[in-house]
Amino acid sequence: MMHFIESELLRIFVGEQEKLHHRPIYELLVSEALECGMAGATVFRGLLSFGQRHKVHTSKIFELAGELPMVIEIVDSTEKIDEFLSVVEKLLRNSGAQALVTRQAVRQWTT
Repeated sequence: MMHFIESELLRIFVGEQEKLHHRPIYELLVSEALECGMAGATVFRGLLSFGQRHKVHTSKIFELAGELPMVIEIVDSTEKIDEFLSVVEKLLRNSGAQALVTRQAVRQWTT
């Protein structure tokens, strides 16, 4: 029987060129999520965006590559998200990457 359980969505926005030890931050975050036993992680690449500086970034061919956002989404229990946030903070601090981190309550459909 299928039902919903209360969960949280952790969403992390980082630039696609943000790196730590020559590895993209988004890859490191997914690897760490796997190691920490998170339920799952997905990365999306933005096609069109702007941020604090109000500069528009687009995936159009004439634009410079590397300025689009990568969005990492992780859904798990509140407790697991709380624990994983220390890993996220450490990675972002060590890389010096600019990021936006959000979390919200969600209802996860399970079987």
